[in-house]
Parts: sequence; structure tokens; C-alpha cells
Amino acid sequence: MAAVRVLGPEDFPTVSRLVDRNPVVDVFVGARVHASKLAPGRLGGELWGYYESGELLSCCYAGANVIPVHATPAAARTFADMAARRGRRCSSLVGPADAVLTMWDLLRPEWGPAREVRASQPVMAMSQTPTVPADSLVRRVRPDEVDILHPAAVAMFTEEVGVSPNGSDGGAYYRARLTELVRAGRAFARFENGEVVFKAEIGAVTPKACQIQGVWVRPERRGEGLAVGGVAAVVTCALQEIAPSVSLYVNDYNRAAVETYRRVGFFDVGRFATVMF
Repeated sequence: MAAVRVLGPEDFPTVSRLVDRNPVVDVFVGARVHASKLAPGRLGGELWGYYESGELLSCCYAGANVIPVHATPAAARTFADMAARRGRRCSSLVGPADAVLTMWDLLRPEWGPAREVRASQPVMAMSQTPTVPADSLVRRVRPDEVDILHPAAVAMFTEEVGVSPNGSDGGAYYRARLTELVRAGRAFARFENGEVVFKAEIGAVTPKACQIQGVWVRPERRGEGLAVGGVAAVVTCALQEIAPSVSLYVNDYNRAAVETYRRVGFFDVGRFATVMF
């Protein structure tokens, strides 16, 4: 018999085993689970668990994003029903493509229309030293350099997502999150003449994996190979100091980015889909 319920701290041992089954794919939810131990005030949302015969088979994070994990077709349908009843509070539905697209088919009448559906996003990972030289000029961003990094981060977000992160709060939340990553030593950049020409951050982190995000090269400098050396530098640091595996996901139509990551040493481990609102 199937059942779904909101998970809490008492479920942490079981949930951590579930999200650690495929840590490079489920790194975002895994990071939330490990950091919060499922304490409601620290999780940043809810975690729904799907059970069959008393066994936890799947879960779904519901916060600023809705993200299914190991969702069977039945679980995806159940999560979609739960999400529809609660109403849309998220900015995106993202995760393994089969589960996300199953959920979206059911949620579209309630939540649609979407601003954009990206149905095929390769998830890539690596755990070995990059196969290309790292850019020696790429380094961690210092806290006193946030003002220099911030415009580049806003430009990247706007280009990638299609809307500015400077929303109703004037960008305060986005800047606070960027500052947090800088202070944690997880923001990297190459500076030239007082401006950023390459940047990337390490967003989610678990004991088993971390995820690169926000890769960006100043438009007029694209085509020079800055991304290859820059990403190699971030991966090298991540493997040495942060986690034993590094992952990311990318839009399949961005052939230049896909090729860049493959040159660095990334290989495909899955496929995401993202529905943006």
C-alpha cells in the first residue's frame, strides 16, 4: 500500500541513505538534508516521502524549487497531486527528467503556463583530476570583492534564467546568497583590470559530492578558452578541498558549454528537466 507524508528529523537516517544513493545527481536535495538533518527551521521547505509497504522509495523537496528524488512513476504522480493541492509556491520544478516531466503533465492545468520548459539537461560529473591545465589566475573571491563579483553574477543569472535576480526585494536575497558563498570559499573568479572575466560558484555540497553553478565568461571574451581553464581550476580545488566528486547540469542546446565540460573531463551521469515559472 502506498502512502505519502511530510518527513521530519526522526526520518533523517532513512532519508540520508536515499539521497546518498546517487549523490552526484541528487546533490542539491542531499545538501539540504545533510545540513538541516530535516529540522523544519533549517530545511528551507518541506520534504515529502513516498512509501510502499512501509519502505521509503522516493522523496520530493518542496521549497523555492520543487525537486523529486528517486521518484518512481507512481511517486511522481503522487507528488504532483500533493503539489497541486498546496498550490504553486516555487520558481521552478527541476530534477530527473522522467519524474519532472511526469509531474509537469499533471501540474500544467493547475500551475501553467510555464515561462519555459527545458526538457533535456545533461547531468555531468567527474571525480578525477581535470584532463586540461587549470587556469592559475582563477582563485577564490575575497569578501572585499563581492561588489566586483556581483554585477557579473547578476549578468550570468539574467542570461541563464531569463529574468533578473533583482526582483521585488531589489536583489537583497540574491546578493546575500552570493556573499554567503564568497565567505564560505565557494566562489571563484579570474579578475582582469578590476573586473571579472570568468566566474563560477560551488553551490550545493554534501560529504560525497558538490555542484558547480553559475559558470560565466564575459561576453566579449568568449571563444578564448577561459571557461575550460577556469572550470578546471574550480574542479581541481573542489576535489582537493570540498568533496570527492563534482557535478553540474547544462542545457543540451548549449553545445559550447557541453563541449567545454567534456574537455575538462566531465561525463554524463543522468538527465534533468527544468520547468521555470
